Amino acid sequence: MNNILGQCPVCNESLEITRLYCRNCDTTIEGHFQAGRLSQLTQDQLTFVEIFLKNEGKINRVGEELGISYPTVRGRLREVIAALGYSIEEEPGVGEEERRVLLEELAQGKLSSEDVLKRLGTH
Repeated sequence: MNNILGQCPVCNESLEITRLYCRNCDTTIEGHFQAGRLSQLTQDQLTFVEIFLKNEGKINRVGEELGISYPTVRGRLREVIAALGYSIEEEPGVGEEERRVLLEELAQGKLSSEDVLKRLGTH
């Protein structure tokens, strides 16, 4: 049996389910049905969601099972969230570039560890 497709393989638009069939009693139901938000995900995204749930949302364990880094797991999770139609709020704090600069300045002795922690918002 094939997995249900959520998007048309020709034009990439959402597919609509119009017929349901029971193999046991030979009943057919026709109408307009929704498959749910998960049908919008690619097969790779569905596999990721299954692994994420199996690991109770623990990003480190997901990363270990998939052999990918923590930031990559977070990135894939954000992709799934966006694919499901939810907006992703930016986390407060500094961006990656500013964080890198702060760590370089710390390594060069230009900033103290306390100054860096304050600017990162963790102190």
